[in-house]
Amino acid sequence: MQFDVVDLIRTKRDGGTLAPEEIDWVIDAYTRGAVGDEQMAALAMAILLRGMDRAEIARWTAAMIDSGERMDFSSLRHPTSDKHSTGGVGDKITLPLAPLVAVFDVAVPQLSGRGLGHTGGTLDKLESIPGWRAALTNEEMLRQLDEVGAVICAAGSGLAPADKKLYALRDTTGTVEAIPLIASSIMSKKIAEGTSALVLDVKVGSGAFMKSLDQATELARTMVDLGTDAGVHTVALLTNMDTPLGLTAGNALEVRESVEVLAGGGPSDVVELTCVLAREMLAAVGKHDVDVESALRDGRAMDVWRRMIRAQGGDPDAPLPVAKHQEVVRATRSGTLSKLDAMAVGVGAWRLGAGRARKEDPVQAVAGIELHAKPGDHVEQGQPLMTLHTDTPERFERAITALEDAVDYSDGPVELPGIVLGRVDAQGRQ
Repeated sequence: MQFDVVDLIRTKRDGGTLAPEEIDWVIDAYTRGAVGDEQMAALAMAILLRGMDRAEIARWTAAMIDSGERMDFSSLRHPTSDKHSTGGVGDKITLPLAPLVAVFDVAVPQLSGRGLGHTGGTLDKLESIPGWRAALTNEEMLRQLDEVGAVICAAGSGLAPADKKLYALRDTTGTVEAIPLIASSIMSKKIAEGTSALVLDVKVGSGAFMKSLDQATELARTMVDLGTDAGVHTVALLTNMDTPLGLTAGNALEVRESVEVLAGGGPSDVVELTCVLAREMLAAVGKHDVDVESALRDGRAMDVWRRMIRAQGGDPDAPLPVAKHQEVVRATRSGTLSKLDAMAVGVGAWRLGAGRARKEDPVQAVAGIELHAKPGDHVEQGQPLMTLHTDTPERFERAITALEDAVDYSDGPVELPGIVLGRVDAQGRQ
């Protein structure tokens, strides 16, 4: 069936509803190149401004799934459970989480991405491990899931190719923030991936794409509905991203911190969120009241990590690369830290070389920011707050500029919010 794309743009521009067959046609036609970028950009902007109802978003997501292949994990010995984060600063949770969940006979197919802008990418982090490779065939992924229990790798080009094309367009047309398009982008890949259960970590705050709890809740509700309608057990946690997670932001720095967590140590906020998400992923496949903390303490999760890294060509014993240059940022006064802005730290790490402005840009494995204090800590004037790492010292000046307003001080005690701000499941928000 043939439609006129201008009619579809007008319909959505005027607040109307797209018919299922119109959605199927426009996604297919855009993927094939029969609908131009300028036309899809206009439609995306209309969707940003006018929104979509639940049926429209579900059909849009299904059409993007149908543009490519679907994976099948039914041959695996264990049930599958996956996690997706909407992105933040210092968010290295996938690295300890995947092997931790695999300890309990659950397969974790973690298809991950690369960093863009101030948010870090899981694949960039792991590529700082000598020899590790992100690209696996479907057969290699299935074998590793069966033998090791966990895999962190790049999504194949066959999964939702319509999304890959539309994502690049949204990035250049000011339509990234459209909640129907964010939700369908994430969920088309996750549903096509074939996992039976999915836990979403929807970040909220200055370092997240969703700045307010209301925005994040709407996105979480939309994605949970999409997963539920597709037969995937889906739960979302709303988690705090006003402050960076852990004490590092940057690729090799975050791998080092993740290994500390797997060794039974590491920052308390990283350990807490890793364990909270692990319990959700296990409960989603019927495994309740599991002592996940003990698997971090006794080395079982570390054993899976080492096997997982080796299976993808990496050397878990190789020393991680270290930056040639460091610069220390010091406290400007004494007091209790009341703010450490995640966006400022993310932009600072990006300017040091840890991130990219365009998908084709290279990243430095060694670049990033190490934090020596977090909100709630008392500091003295002149005390080190952060150490900046890079191989290109001419980057320090712009990174320090990004961090100028990152920190606030208080003369009294500071009340801190928890990490988990809310939960959304198929029954509603809790």
